[in-house]
Amino acid sequence: MSLEFPFNLYALGTLCACAPSGVSLPMWRVWALRAGFVDDPGHRKIHSAPVPLAGGWALLFAIAATLGGGVLAVKLELLPLAGAGDAQELLRYGVGRRGGQLAVILLGAFGMAMLGTLDDKYELRAAWKFGGQILVASAVALAGVRITLFVPNEIFSFGVTVFWIVTVTNALNFLDNMNGLCAGIGLIGAWACGWSAALQGQYLVATLAFTTAGALLGFLPYNYPKASVFLGDAGSHLVGYLLAVLAILPHFYSKLQPSPLAVLSPLVILAVPLLDMAWVVLFRWKNGQPFYVGDNNHVSHRLVRRGLGKSAAVAVIWLLSAAAAAFALLAL
Repeated sequence: MSLEFPFNLYALGTLCACAPSGVSLPMWRVWALRAGFVDDPGHRKIHSAPVPLAGGWALLFAIAATLGGGVLAVKLELLPLAGAGDAQELLRYGVGRRGGQLAVILLGAFGMAMLGTLDDKYELRAAWKFGGQILVASAVALAGVRITLFVPNEIFSFGVTVFWIVTVTNALNFLDNMNGLCAGIGLIGAWACGWSAALQGQYLVATLAFTTAGALLGFLPYNYPKASVFLGDAGSHLVGYLLAVLAILPHFYSKLQPSPLAVLSPLVILAVPLLDMAWVVLFRWKNGQPFYVGDNNHVSHRLVRRGLGKSAAVAVIWLLSAAAAAFALLAL
């Protein structure tokens, strides 16, 4: 790399997001209980008492507060005081060049969290849910965050980007079926995207990814192995959306990674949730069930039926996801 790798900047972003996520969760938990955002026990549920659905808003608060504080620190030239002065000018350039896109990405995160919250409260029809996801994904694509796949066609790029964001969002939403599973996969995916961006010298993208990872790290102790709070659809929508966007932003194919196979890196990093979703959708289709109606045929449920405890099953899936991410970063 021609640029010095700013470990201090990324560590700062991770810790600054981890702290407000963990510290604010008890307050968000109280809010969820008072507002009636709880997951009651019932069919396919593994808990015996109502659990507040507060994780999504705690994550969004931590990410928005950290990024907002970071942009302010760049504007006021405070990063040298925090030991990250080597990244000051490049971050200033990145904020100036991609500040509009960053704002749209954050607005999209808020939109996905709101959509998930409405689903938590009112159990939206599938058409309304997909319509909201497509609307948010379209806004991101219109802002210039696009997948190209070497095809110089605006319509193709727009369509593929919207399809990708909606698919990954639902893959993580589907996977949120055991304590810590969605959050852990999100943490691994965000870290992998951050590492790739960091290697390319994309300071702003890497900071966004490590900030997301830090927020998830602060949430996990409340959700695994025992859960005092759930992500809810608000949280799983948010995590899936952020992973989809983070997988688009880094330049996986570049001078440092000249192989065309590098464009497959996002698919490999997110292989576990994508393959899990493909399996359950195919299974439901073959059995004449709507693909959006949940069941107990996810890989996590199958591991439990083979004798693993729920926490152990989640840990195994984390390891598979980490192995896939490592392969994407090292071999592609």
